[in-house]
Amino acid sequence: MEPRYIIIMGFSTGELIKIRLTDEQLYASEEYEDFGEFLSTLEEEYDFRLKDCLYMTCHTLSERNYNL
Repeated sequence: MEPRYIIIMGFSTGELIKIRLTDEQLYASEEYEDFGEFLSTLEEEYDFRLKDCLYMTCHTLSERNYNL
């Protein structure tokens, strides 16, 4: 089972980007040995630069916010 969500922390922009992958994107990701290579194909669509980011993947997304 491939991860459904990608959470990206952009260093250059100070942004937190949350992406829910579509079924088509999940299918496409299986063609890559390295998930980072697949993620680089999404840079333009979601306006981030992988070399300026950290990312994590997960199957379900849960959030907590404090003092925002």
